[in-house]
Amino acid sequence: MSHEHTVPGELGDPVVQAAEVPEPGAVTIVVPTFNESANVRRLLHLITESVPARLPCEVVFVDDSTDDTPEVIRAAAEDCPFPVTVLHRDEPVGGLGGAVVEGLRAAGSDWIVVMDGDCQHPPSLVPELVATGERAHAGLVVASRYIKGGSRAGLAGSYRVAVSRGATWLTKSLFPRRLHGISDPMSGFFAIRRSAVTADVLKPLGYKILLELAVRSRPRQVTEVPFVFQDRFAGESKSSAQEGLRFLRHLVGLRTASPVARMVGFGLIGATGFVPNLLALGALTAAGMHYVPAEILANQFGVAWNFLLIEHLLFRDRRSHRRWWDRVGRFALLANADLVLRIPLIALFVDRFGMGALSATALALVTTFVLRFVGTEALVYLPRRGRTDAPADSRTARRAV
Repeated sequence: MSHEHTVPGELGDPVVQAAEVPEPGAVTIVVPTFNESANVRRLLHLITESVPARLPCEVVFVDDSTDDTPEVIRAAAEDCPFPVTVLHRDEPVGGLGGAVVEGLRAAGSDWIVVMDGDCQHPPSLVPELVATGERAHAGLVVASRYIKGGSRAGLAGSYRVAVSRGATWLTKSLFPRRLHGISDPMSGFFAIRRSAVTADVLKPLGYKILLELAVRSRPRQVTEVPFVFQDRFAGESKSSAQEGLRFLRHLVGLRTASPVARMVGFGLIGATGFVPNLLALGALTAAGMHYVPAEILANQFGVAWNFLLIEHLLFRDRRSHRRWWDRVGRFALLANADLVLRIPLIALFVDRFGMGALSATALALVTTFVLRFVGTEALVYLPRRGRTDAPADSRTARRAV
């Protein structure tokens, strides 16, 4: 689908396609919006005041709003001396991060600056972000609240400050190498070269797109500039407990992206399955059920627990390859086959190789675990041969004016 740009005041002129817009030193400002109708006019005014005189620009709004934000942008764009585009998404896949990825795909300039639509990121810093990137030959320039000259003053309340600090510490602890040199991985304000990122490798979930970029597609050269986080101009923050949970799921997905890390996560989740298993076993035997059928039935509680966690934490991006009942059936079959396979393996290790019962049991546990992990990944979550799951395009491009 094409993304169309129109220059204000030239309704009769031919539409300029996004691919024809780039020029040396130009910048595309990508602004994801969700019900920001009270802010976008002010934001465009601030961009007009501070960016075009120093740097040719275009603005791409990627909008997931349920209010009149697209119409407000269209009206405000009439006073802008630069192209403005609205991409309204019927389905907000990936949340704010997914909106940014759509903006990256639509951008027509060498440099792309990502910023929020609530005026907490000062547009006056846009030319400096690009200039710093050019001087440092960097692929990514982060506007940081946590280096000298920066401030998080616009964060409302000690609770949000604590959450921001805690999230920053957690992400830097989990990804020390990938986030080296980035003091503010939670920043939503940054500039990136179009050539430094491949949008198709990104799998955003929620609103921390910089973290996604840095971990999956980090440019070799990264630099930072300080910025003062402003007070929100209007409306309320979109941060919520639900967004916090999405952020934690995103962290787990990023951390378990490699096969080795995924196997470790698979093992840890499997270990937690003993809790519902033992609780169910205790309840069933206390109710008078014989321990053999009780053990078999209780094992299904552990299997269900493990399946839910693995679905949402390890393989959430692969769930579309098979229907849920197909995944449940395959996973349960593999999990229960583990019990059936373990006893013959132990007998083989003892009788054929002369191992002791304890060491044979330990080796059988490791062997069946590895087989179960490989089987789960290959038989439950890999795409079926010949199937492609290209997501449906849910975007509606609207000309700003």
